[in-house]
Amino acid sequence: MNYDKIQYELVGRVAVLRLADPDALNAMTVPMAEQLLDALHRGAREARAILLGSVGRAFCAGVNLAEGGLDMADPERDIGQRLDPLLNPIIYQMRASEIPVVTAVRGAAAGIGCGIALAADLIIAAEDAIFYQAFSKVGLAPDGGSSYLLARAVGRPRAMEMMLLGPKLTAATALSWGLINRVVAGEELDQASMAIAQQLSDGPKSIGIIKRVAWAGLDAAFETALSNERVGQREAGRTKDFEEGVAAFREKRPPSFKGR
Repeated sequence: MNYDKIQYELVGRVAVLRLADPDALNAMTVPMAEQLLDALHRGAREARAILLGSVGRAFCAGVNLAEGGLDMADPERDIGQRLDPLLNPIIYQMRASEIPVVTAVRGAAAGIGCGIALAADLIIAAEDAIFYQAFSKVGLAPDGGSSYLLARAVGRPRAMEMMLLGPKLTAATALSWGLINRVVAGEELDQASMAIAQQLSDGPKSIGIIKRVAWAGLDAAFETALSNERVGQREAGRTKDFEEGVAAFREKRPPSFKGR
């Protein structure tokens, strides 16, 4: 697939994806969604970590409501129909991917952009980042997994506040609420987020197992979580990276993991 609404670059073992329609503040369109979904699958095949950022002054201003195909005269119109083929699969792939996903958020992450930003395993934000559940401002309901991701990250009362009242949450507040992992100066965002992605890409194969059991633990009963950990530990214990980790520990040297 040719990419003209996103950028894709392989830097070492990190697949770097950037939303790249800055004139529209990276508002999500069908072509951008198609390309992003393709790039997420490609990154999972070619890399050991994914870093998702943006070009310009915004991460993603939400769905582009000016895009064609919306018949406001039709009382039976289904705005949600765009979710099933593209937007929901993007969110699902970020979670289901066997490799970790890091988002680097600058400027506005609004609507679906907020959902995409928060669907990552680690979220790094510039000081100017804004997390905005804009749906109530245009008469819509949350999408992009926001109803799930927000409630589990910050609890029901704050999630309700974000979705019902639609405040523009600053990076500092998002960090204090536990919604994101780190805040850095704007000029340091690319370097800081890449350093984290590279650290993950240099990690053992068990990084993917850790991701899997951690996400599963959000929905699992306690007994199921224990069982998932048992299965994951068996899988991790049979990897070459575990053998290298033990050898490095015994030899008092840094391990050299290969993702196997």
